[in-house]
Amino acid sequence: MQVEVLKAKIKVCMFDQYGTVVDMQKGLTEAVTPYLKKKGWNGRPDAFVTWWRRTHFENSMIDALLHREHTPYREIGHRAVAYTLERAGIAYTMDEVRYLVAQIEQLKPFPDVPEALARLKTRYKIVVLSNGDPDMLETAKAFHRIPFDAVFSVAVANSFKPHVATYTRAAELMSVRMEEVLFVANHAFDCIGAKSAGMHSAFIDRRQRPFGGTPHQPDVVLQDMKSLADLIV
Repeated sequence: MQVEVLKAKIKVCMFDQYGTVVDMQKGLTEAVTPYLKKKGWNGRPDAFVTWWRRTHFENSMIDALLHREHTPYREIGHRAVAYTLERAGIAYTMDEVRYLVAQIEQLKPFPDVPEALARLKTRYKIVVLSNGDPDMLETAKAFHRIPFDAVFSVAVANSFKPHVATYTRAAELMSVRMEEVLFVANHAFDCIGAKSAGMHSAFIDRRQRPFGGTPHQPDVVLQDMKSLADLIV
């Protein structure tokens, strides 16, 4: 789609938070490094965080596919961290697990994000749609300090992204049509979910990885958030 056509359609830029707005890998690696050192674990802290995040993702997708009562993000996180510690052979307490998961609420944005989102806000509404719990997202505001027009948890749709209900409900809450939303994410699965639900999508490819073969290709692929602001403001 031509950029000018896209700009004419979009009223809302909607962002994934964890890994797109805030730097989850770096922030959690910094948080777990002293903890793992104290435990005498000699593995790579960044690999531990990758295990943690992959386990969390798998568990949240299972929860979404079961589509029973929605399990809170924090609870999924506790399960994922406990599993990862067991996998690493590290003895732990549940207080330690809760401490590690709470670090998600204190993550800082990628360096280019605050200025880029400030520029985007001059033309569009800027909104978060996150798998995080409402109270976690509320606490995070003091750490990322970005004045979003609205912050939505998928709890409002009773499922994790990429379930279609999450994107549909967020658009309803913003009183816009699906095609008036540009969903922005660093994760292919999230862009795929948004695009298949009827939104436009922008893939922020910070890790320089292929998007993959899917009929739900993003409208634009960019290396960072600054590039998005440069393109559509």
